[in-house]
Amino acid sequence: MIITENLVRCQLNSVAIKNNYMVSFNLRNEGISMKERQGLIVYVTQLKFAKSLRKYGNVHFISRKLKYVVLYCNRDEIEMAINKIQRLPFVKDVVESFRPFLKTEYENAKPDKAKEYDYKIGL
Repeated sequence: MIITENLVRCQLNSVAIKNNYMVSFNLRNEGISMKERQGLIVYVTQLKFAKSLRKYGNVHFISRKLKYVVLYCNRDEIEMAINKIQRLPFVKDVVESFRPFLKTEYENAKPDKAKEYDYKIGL
């Protein structure tokens, strides 16, 4: 009973929280709308400022040794986020991830017969 009331309350706000993940609902189409995301690598001077980057997107990883933060933003808001992040005084550099632009389907799906023969021999 309590769970359904909370879920209805969340759906009225067009957001449902399940397993600490946020899923946005499009109530007009009554379906889940997934947005394309892109990663940003933000190099910072000190790691204590890494928490303040949460308002620009989802912080995925923080490297203590190399002092960078991997941040995911919506693809349509990426330019605005880069401009805002670069203006911050503790940011050294911002690099976009090129993974969405890489081709992940390969042309030659068949393995090379010469390599297959070498693997069988044990070279």
